[in-house]
Amino acid sequence: MPHDHHDHDHHLSPSGHPYRQDNDAPLSYWQVMEIAVRELMIEKGEVTATQISAQIDAMDARNPTNGAQVVARAWTDPEFKTRLLNNASDATREMGFDIGPMHLVAVENTANVHNLIVCTLCSCYPRNLLGLPPDWYKTREYRSRAVREPRKVMAEFGVTLPNTVKVRVHDSTADMRYIVLPARPKGTEAMTVEQLAELVTRDSMIGTGLPKHPA
Repeated sequence: MPHDHHDHDHHLSPSGHPYRQDNDAPLSYWQVMEIAVRELMIEKGEVTATQISAQIDAMDARNPTNGAQVVARAWTDPEFKTRLLNNASDATREMGFDIGPMHLVAVENTANVHNLIVCTLCSCYPRNLLGLPPDWYKTREYRSRAVREPRKVMAEFGVTLPNTVKVRVHDSTADMRYIVLPARPKGTEAMTVEQLAELVTRDSMIGTGLPKHPA
Protein backbone atom coordinates (compact mmCIF):
# COMPACT_ATOMS: atom_id res chain seq x y z
CA MET A 1 0.00 0.00 0.00
CA PRO A 2 2.66 2.62 0.75
CA HIS A 3 4.04 2.47 -2.75
CA ASP A 4 2.81 4.58 -5.65
CA HIS A 5 3.67 1.94 -8.24
CA HIS A 6 2.15 -1.42 -9.02
CA ASP A 7 2.90 -4.34 -11.25
CA HIS A 8 1.82 -3.67 -14.83
CA ASP A 9 1.40 -5.73 -17.95
CA HIS A 10 4.64 -5.22 -19.86
CA HIS A 11 3.49 -6.62 -23.23
CA LEU A 12 4.76 -4.51 -26.12
CA SER A 13 2.58 -2.98 -28.80
CA PRO A 14 3.52 -3.44 -32.49
CA SER A 15 5.35 -0.10 -32.27
CA GLY A 16 7.64 -1.50 -29.58
CA HIS A 17 6.18 0.63 -26.79
CA PRO A 18 4.70 -0.92 -23.63
CA TYR A 19 1.02 -1.68 -24.13
CA ARG A 20 -1.37 0.43 -22.08
CA GLN A 21 -5.10 -0.14 -22.16
CA ASP A 22 -7.27 2.83 -23.10
CA ASN A 23 -9.13 4.43 -20.20
CA ASP A 24 -11.76 6.00 -22.46
CA ALA A 25 -15.19 5.81 -20.85
CA PRO A 26 -18.46 7.73 -20.92
CA LEU A 27 -18.30 11.04 -19.08
CA SER A 28 -19.65 11.00 -15.55
CA TYR A 29 -22.47 13.28 -14.42
CA TRP A 30 -19.99 15.60 -12.69
CA GLN A 31 -17.70 15.77 -15.71
CA VAL A 32 -20.63 16.78 -17.90
CA MET A 33 -21.66 19.42 -15.35
CA GLU A 34 -18.11 20.81 -15.19
CA ILE A 35 -17.92 21.15 -18.96
CA ALA A 36 -21.34 22.80 -19.13
CA VAL A 37 -20.58 25.32 -16.37
CA ARG A 38 -17.13 26.10 -17.78
CA GLU A 39 -18.46 26.71 -21.29
CA LEU A 40 -21.32 28.85 -19.94
CA MET A 41 -18.94 31.03 -17.90
CA ILE A 42 -16.69 31.51 -20.93
CA GLU A 43 -19.69 32.35 -23.12
CA LYS A 44 -20.92 34.98 -20.64
CA GLY A 45 -17.47 36.52 -20.33
CA GLU A 46 -17.01 35.69 -16.66
CA VAL A 47 -13.70 33.98 -17.39
CA THR A 48 -11.59 33.17 -20.42
CA ALA A 49 -10.29 29.81 -21.58
CA THR A 50 -6.76 31.17 -21.14
CA GLN A 51 -7.44 32.05 -17.51
CA ILE A 52 -8.82 28.59 -16.83
CA SER A 53 -5.80 26.97 -18.46
CA ALA A 54 -3.44 29.17 -16.42
CA GLN A 55 -5.20 28.24 -13.20
CA ILE A 56 -4.98 24.53 -14.03
CA ASP A 57 -1.25 24.91 -14.70
CA ALA A 58 -0.83 26.73 -11.38
CA MET A 59 -2.66 23.97 -9.53
CA ASP A 60 -0.59 21.27 -11.21
CA ALA A 61 2.61 23.12 -10.25
CA ARG A 62 1.87 22.89 -6.53
CA ASN A 63 4.10 20.41 -4.74
CA PRO A 64 5.31 19.47 -1.25
CA THR A 65 8.11 22.05 -1.32
CA ASN A 66 5.48 24.65 -0.40
CA GLY A 67 4.64 22.81 2.80
CA ALA A 68 8.31 22.12 3.46
CA GLN A 69 8.99 25.86 3.48
CA VAL A 70 6.24 26.36 6.04
CA VAL A 71 7.62 23.60 8.28
CA ALA A 72 11.20 24.88 8.04
CA ARG A 73 10.12 28.37 9.02
CA ALA A 74 8.16 27.00 11.98
CA TRP A 75 11.28 25.13 13.11
CA THR A 76 13.34 28.33 13.11
CA ASP A 77 10.79 31.02 14.00
CA PRO A 78 9.02 30.42 17.35
CA GLU A 79 6.55 33.27 16.83
CA PHE A 80 5.56 31.96 13.41
CA LYS A 81 5.20 28.45 14.87
CA THR A 82 2.77 29.80 17.47
CA ARG A 83 0.73 31.52 14.78
CA LEU A 84 0.79 28.36 12.65
CA LEU A 85 -0.54 26.18 15.46
CA ASN A 86 -3.17 28.77 16.39
CA ASN A 87 -4.42 29.49 12.88
CA ALA A 88 -2.60 27.68 10.09
CA SER A 89 -4.74 29.29 7.38
CA ASP A 90 -3.61 32.81 8.29
CA ALA A 91 -0.02 31.76 8.98
CA THR A 92 0.45 30.11 5.59
CA ARG A 93 -1.09 33.13 3.87
CA GLU A 94 1.77 35.15 5.32
CA MET A 95 4.06 33.08 3.10
CA GLY A 96 1.86 33.43 0.03
CA PHE A 97 0.18 30.02 0.30
CA ASP A 98 -3.55 30.66 0.36
CA ILE A 99 -5.49 27.57 1.36
CA GLY A 100 -8.67 29.14 0.00
CA PRO A 101 -11.99 28.90 1.85
CA MET A 102 -10.97 25.73 3.70
CA HIS A 103 -9.79 25.90 7.30
CA LEU A 104 -6.22 24.61 7.70
CA VAL A 105 -5.13 23.04 10.97
CA ALA A 106 -1.48 22.32 11.82
CA VAL A 107 -0.84 19.53 14.34
CA GLU A 108 2.57 19.17 15.96
CA ASN A 109 4.51 15.96 16.48
CA THR A 110 6.30 15.84 19.82
CA ALA A 111 8.24 13.30 21.83
CA ASN A 112 4.92 12.03 23.20
CA VAL A 113 2.48 12.51 20.31
CA HIS A 114 2.53 11.52 16.64
CA ASN A 115 -0.16 12.74 14.25
CA LEU A 116 -1.55 10.95 11.19
CA ILE A 117 -3.78 12.52 8.54
CA VAL A 118 -6.49 10.75 6.57
CA CYS A 119 -9.69 11.57 4.72
CA THR A 120 -12.09 8.71 5.33
CA LEU A 121 -14.76 9.94 2.90
CA CYS A 122 -12.70 10.81 -0.18
CA SER A 123 -9.27 12.44 -0.56
CA CYS A 124 -9.45 15.91 1.03
CA TYR A 125 -5.88 17.16 1.14
CA PRO A 126 -4.03 20.52 1.49
CA ARG A 127 -3.06 20.66 -2.18
CA ASN A 128 -1.86 24.27 -2.00
CA LEU A 129 0.90 23.06 0.32
CA LEU A 130 1.47 19.43 -0.68
CA GLY A 131 0.41 19.26 -4.33
CA LEU A 132 -1.67 16.35 -5.59
CA PRO A 133 -2.34 13.58 -3.06
CA PRO A 134 -0.44 10.32 -3.63
CA ASP A 135 -2.42 7.40 -5.03
CA TRP A 136 -2.28 5.44 -1.78
CA TYR A 137 -3.86 8.32 0.16
CA LYS A 138 -7.00 7.99 -1.95
CA THR A 139 -7.37 4.22 -1.65
CA ARG A 140 -10.17 2.68 0.38
CA GLU A 141 -7.57 0.55 2.17
CA TYR A 142 -5.66 3.52 3.58
CA ARG A 143 -8.81 5.49 4.36
CA SER A 144 -10.27 2.66 6.41
CA ARG A 145 -7.16 1.19 8.02
CA ALA A 146 -5.60 4.50 9.08
CA VAL A 147 -8.34 5.00 11.66
CA ARG A 148 -8.58 1.35 12.74
CA GLU A 149 -4.93 0.38 12.96
CA PRO A 150 -2.77 3.48 12.47
CA ARG A 151 0.37 1.92 13.96
CA LYS A 152 0.26 -1.00 11.53
CA VAL A 153 -0.25 1.37 8.61
CA MET A 154 2.67 3.57 9.66
CA ALA A 155 4.86 0.51 10.16
CA GLU A 156 4.24 -0.41 6.52
CA PHE A 157 5.67 3.00 5.62
CA GLY A 158 8.69 2.33 7.83
CA VAL A 159 7.57 4.35 10.86
CA THR A 160 7.62 2.29 14.05
CA LEU A 161 6.90 4.18 17.24
CA PRO A 162 7.33 3.10 20.85
CA ASN A 163 4.14 2.42 22.80
CA THR A 164 4.85 5.47 24.93
CA VAL A 165 4.08 7.70 21.92
CA LYS A 166 0.38 8.41 21.48
CA VAL A 167 -0.93 8.32 17.91
CA ARG A 168 -3.65 10.81 16.99
CA VAL A 169 -5.55 10.37 13.73
CA HIS A 170 -7.13 13.45 12.14
CA ASP A 171 -9.91 13.06 9.58
CA SER A 172 -10.03 15.79 6.95
CA THR A 173 -13.37 17.12 5.77
CA ALA A 174 -14.74 19.12 2.86
CA ASP A 175 -14.03 22.39 4.68
CA MET A 176 -11.06 21.43 6.86
CA ARG A 177 -7.54 20.32 5.98
CA TYR A 178 -4.66 19.18 8.17
CA ILE A 179 -0.90 19.36 7.90
CA VAL A 180 1.55 17.71 10.30
CA LEU A 181 4.35 19.80 11.76
CA PRO A 182 6.99 17.08 12.21
CA ALA A 183 9.57 17.24 14.97
CA ARG A 184 12.80 18.92 13.94
CA PRO A 185 15.60 16.36 13.53
CA LYS A 186 18.46 16.49 15.98
CA GLY A 187 21.79 17.84 14.77
CA THR A 188 20.24 20.54 12.55
CA GLU A 189 20.91 23.54 14.78
CA ALA A 190 23.40 25.11 12.34
CA MET A 191 21.31 24.52 9.21
CA THR A 192 19.62 27.33 7.27
CA VAL A 193 15.91 27.47 6.57
CA GLU A 194 16.56 26.38 2.99
CA GLN A 195 18.63 23.40 4.15
CA LEU A 196 15.98 22.42 6.69
CA ALA A 197 13.26 22.52 4.05
CA GLU A 198 15.14 19.87 2.10
CA LEU A 199 14.75 17.49 5.06
CA VAL A 200 10.95 17.79 5.07
CA THR A 201 9.22 15.06 3.10
CA ARG A 202 5.65 14.89 1.85
CA ASP A 203 4.95 11.84 4.01
CA SER A 204 6.29 13.57 7.13
CA MET A 205 3.60 16.24 6.64
CA ILE A 206 0.94 13.51 6.37
CA GLY A 207 2.27 11.49 9.29
CA THR A 208 3.22 8.35 7.38
CA GLY A 209 6.86 9.39 7.36
CA LEU A 210 9.51 11.30 9.26
CA PRO A 211 11.85 14.08 8.12
CA LYS A 212 15.18 13.10 6.65
CA HIS A 213 18.18 13.14 8.96
CA PRO A 214 21.02 15.50 8.01
CA ALA A 215 23.82 13.79 6.12
